[in-house]
Amino acid sequence: MSTPDPQLAADVLKGMRDIPDFPEPGVVFKDFTPVLLDTGLRDRIVADTVQRRRGQVDVVAGIEARGFILGAMIAHALGVGFVPVRKAGKLPAAVHTESYTLEYGTATLEIHQDAVSHQERVLIVDDVLATGGTLAATSELVERCGASVAAIELVLEIGALQGRSRLAGYDLHCLVTA
Repeated sequence: MSTPDPQLAADVLKGMRDIPDFPEPGVVFKDFTPVLLDTGLRDRIVADTVQRRRGQVDVVAGIEARGFILGAMIAHALGVGFVPVRKAGKLPAAVHTESYTLEYGTATLEIHQDAVSHQERVLIVDDVLATGGTLAATSELVERCGASVAAIELVLEIGALQGRSRLAGYDLHCLVTA
Protein backbone atom coordinates (compact mmCIF):
# COMPACT_ATOMS: atom_id res chain seq x y z
CA MET A 1 0.00 0.00 0.00
CA SER A 2 1.31 3.43 -0.88
CA THR A 3 1.70 6.33 1.50
CA PRO A 4 -0.65 9.28 0.85
CA ASP A 5 1.08 12.12 -0.96
CA PRO A 6 -0.23 15.44 0.43
CA GLN A 7 1.68 17.39 -2.23
CA LEU A 8 -0.03 15.42 -5.01
CA ALA A 9 -3.42 16.16 -3.45
CA ALA A 10 -2.59 19.88 -3.19
CA ASP A 11 -1.37 19.97 -6.79
CA VAL A 12 -4.52 18.25 -8.03
CA LEU A 13 -6.74 20.77 -6.23
CA LYS A 14 -4.69 23.61 -7.66
CA GLY A 15 -4.90 22.11 -11.16
CA MET A 16 -8.69 21.64 -11.29
CA ARG A 17 -11.14 24.43 -11.96
CA ASP A 18 -14.73 25.08 -10.95
CA ILE A 19 -17.29 25.79 -13.66
CA PRO A 20 -20.39 27.34 -12.06
CA ASP A 21 -23.85 26.52 -13.41
CA PHE A 22 -22.71 23.58 -15.55
CA PRO A 23 -24.39 21.45 -16.81
CA GLU A 24 -27.31 23.37 -15.32
CA PRO A 25 -27.89 26.28 -12.91
CA GLY A 26 -26.85 25.59 -9.33
CA VAL A 27 -24.32 22.87 -10.15
CA VAL A 28 -20.61 23.61 -9.74
CA PHE A 29 -18.78 21.33 -12.16
CA LYS A 30 -15.32 20.18 -11.07
CA ASP A 31 -13.31 20.33 -14.30
CA PHE A 32 -10.49 17.80 -14.46
CA THR A 33 -9.36 18.68 -17.99
CA PRO A 34 -6.72 21.26 -16.96
CA VAL A 35 -4.93 18.50 -15.02
CA LEU A 36 -4.63 16.53 -18.27
CA LEU A 37 -2.61 19.39 -19.80
CA ASP A 38 -0.02 19.15 -17.03
CA THR A 39 1.90 16.04 -18.11
CA GLY A 40 3.92 15.89 -14.91
CA LEU A 41 0.85 16.04 -12.67
CA ARG A 42 -1.05 13.60 -14.87
CA ASP A 43 1.86 11.15 -14.74
CA ARG A 44 2.07 11.46 -10.95
CA ILE A 45 -1.65 10.61 -10.65
CA VAL A 46 -1.21 7.53 -12.84
CA ALA A 47 1.94 6.44 -10.96
CA ASP A 48 0.18 6.86 -7.61
CA THR A 49 -2.65 4.56 -8.70
CA VAL A 50 -0.33 2.03 -10.33
CA GLN A 51 1.78 1.80 -7.17
CA ARG A 52 -1.33 1.11 -5.10
CA ARG A 53 -3.02 -1.37 -7.49
CA ARG A 54 -0.22 -3.31 -9.21
CA GLY A 55 -0.94 -7.05 -9.12
CA GLN A 56 -4.47 -6.53 -7.77
CA VAL A 57 -6.43 -6.09 -11.03
CA ASP A 58 -6.93 -7.87 -14.34
CA VAL A 59 -8.82 -5.12 -16.19
CA VAL A 60 -9.43 -1.37 -15.85
CA ALA A 61 -12.91 0.01 -16.58
CA GLY A 62 -13.02 3.72 -17.37
CA ILE A 63 -16.25 5.69 -17.20
CA GLU A 64 -17.16 8.03 -20.05
CA ALA A 65 -15.60 10.45 -20.66
CA ARG A 66 -12.72 11.56 -18.43
CA GLY A 67 -12.47 8.09 -16.90
CA PHE A 68 -11.55 6.84 -20.40
CA ILE A 69 -8.48 9.04 -20.49
CA LEU A 70 -7.16 8.31 -17.03
CA GLY A 71 -8.28 4.68 -17.06
CA ALA A 72 -6.57 3.89 -20.35
CA MET A 73 -3.28 5.37 -19.09
CA ILE A 74 -3.54 3.38 -15.85
CA ALA A 75 -4.37 0.16 -17.74
CA HIS A 76 -1.35 0.69 -19.99
CA ALA A 77 0.95 1.27 -17.03
CA LEU A 78 -0.42 -1.82 -15.25
CA GLY A 79 -0.14 -3.94 -18.40
CA VAL A 80 -3.82 -4.95 -18.31
CA GLY A 81 -6.80 -4.50 -20.62
CA PHE A 82 -9.14 -1.52 -20.72
CA VAL A 83 -12.95 -1.55 -20.90
CA PRO A 84 -15.03 1.54 -21.70
CA VAL A 85 -18.23 2.12 -19.75
CA ARG A 86 -20.32 4.32 -22.00
CA LYS A 87 -23.47 6.37 -22.11
CA ALA A 88 -26.49 4.58 -23.60
CA GLY A 89 -26.44 3.85 -27.32
CA LYS A 90 -22.68 4.21 -27.87
CA LEU A 91 -21.56 0.55 -27.82
CA PRO A 92 -22.15 -1.62 -30.91
CA ALA A 93 -22.48 -5.15 -29.46
CA ALA A 94 -24.83 -6.68 -26.87
CA VAL A 95 -24.76 -4.65 -23.66
CA HIS A 96 -25.81 -4.65 -20.02
CA THR A 97 -27.60 -1.40 -19.13
CA GLU A 98 -27.98 0.40 -15.81
CA SER A 99 -29.88 3.65 -15.15
CA TYR A 100 -29.17 5.84 -12.15
CA THR A 101 -29.74 9.28 -10.66
CA LEU A 102 -27.19 12.04 -10.37
CA GLU A 103 -27.30 15.40 -8.68
CA TYR A 104 -29.06 17.02 -11.66
CA GLY A 105 -31.11 14.26 -13.30
CA THR A 106 -30.87 10.69 -14.53
CA ALA A 107 -28.55 8.84 -16.89
CA THR A 108 -27.89 5.38 -18.28
CA LEU A 109 -24.59 3.55 -18.66
CA GLU A 110 -23.74 0.46 -20.67
CA ILE A 111 -20.97 -2.13 -20.84
CA HIS A 112 -20.51 -4.84 -23.46
CA GLN A 113 -21.81 -8.11 -22.06
CA ASP A 114 -18.50 -9.78 -22.92
CA ALA A 115 -16.27 -6.90 -21.75
CA VAL A 116 -15.04 -8.72 -18.68
CA SER A 117 -15.21 -12.38 -17.85
CA HIS A 118 -16.07 -14.32 -14.74
CA GLN A 119 -13.59 -14.06 -11.92
CA GLU A 120 -11.73 -11.04 -13.39
CA ARG A 121 -10.80 -8.32 -10.91
CA VAL A 122 -11.81 -4.91 -12.27
CA LEU A 123 -10.44 -1.51 -11.26
CA ILE A 124 -13.03 1.21 -11.93
CA VAL A 125 -11.55 4.63 -12.72
CA ASP A 126 -13.18 8.05 -12.97
CA ASP A 127 -12.24 11.63 -12.21
CA VAL A 128 -14.83 12.84 -9.67
CA LEU A 129 -17.07 11.21 -7.07
CA ALA A 130 -20.18 13.35 -6.58
CA THR A 131 -23.43 11.57 -5.61
CA GLY A 132 -22.04 8.09 -6.32
CA GLY A 133 -24.70 7.16 -8.87
CA THR A 134 -22.30 6.73 -11.78
CA LEU A 135 -19.91 4.55 -9.79
CA ALA A 136 -22.70 2.46 -8.24
CA ALA A 137 -24.15 1.85 -11.72
CA THR A 138 -20.73 0.93 -13.10
CA SER A 139 -20.10 -1.46 -10.22
CA GLU A 140 -23.46 -3.13 -10.89
CA LEU A 141 -22.58 -3.51 -14.59
CA VAL A 142 -19.19 -5.07 -13.84
CA GLU A 143 -20.76 -7.51 -11.40
CA ARG A 144 -23.57 -8.34 -13.84
CA CYS A 145 -20.83 -9.50 -16.23
CA GLY A 146 -19.67 -11.92 -13.53
CA ALA A 147 -16.49 -10.05 -12.62
CA SER A 148 -15.65 -8.44 -9.28
CA VAL A 149 -14.90 -4.83 -8.48
CA ALA A 150 -11.37 -5.01 -7.07
CA ALA A 151 -11.26 -1.28 -6.32
CA ILE A 152 -12.45 2.16 -7.35
CA GLU A 153 -9.94 4.97 -8.01
CA LEU A 154 -10.90 8.63 -8.26
CA VAL A 155 -9.07 11.90 -8.33
CA LEU A 156 -11.56 14.10 -6.44
CA GLU A 157 -14.40 13.42 -4.03
CA ILE A 158 -16.99 16.11 -3.35
CA GLY A 159 -17.53 15.20 0.29
CA ALA A 160 -20.67 17.29 0.86
CA LEU A 161 -22.62 15.14 -1.64
CA GLN A 162 -21.90 11.96 0.38
CA GLY A 163 -21.46 9.77 -2.71
CA ARG A 164 -19.19 7.42 -0.80
CA SER A 165 -22.22 6.20 1.16
CA ARG A 166 -23.60 4.56 -2.02
CA LEU A 167 -20.36 2.59 -2.41
CA ALA A 168 -20.10 0.91 0.98
CA GLY A 169 -18.18 -2.33 0.81
CA TYR A 170 -15.93 -1.28 -2.07
CA ASP A 171 -12.22 -0.48 -1.79
CA LEU A 172 -12.47 3.18 -2.80
CA HIS A 173 -9.58 5.63 -3.01
CA CYS A 174 -9.72 9.36 -3.81
CA LEU A 175 -6.61 11.49 -4.03
CA VAL A 176 -8.37 14.49 -2.53
CA THR A 177 -11.69 15.37 -0.89
CA ALA A 178 -13.07 18.85 -1.31
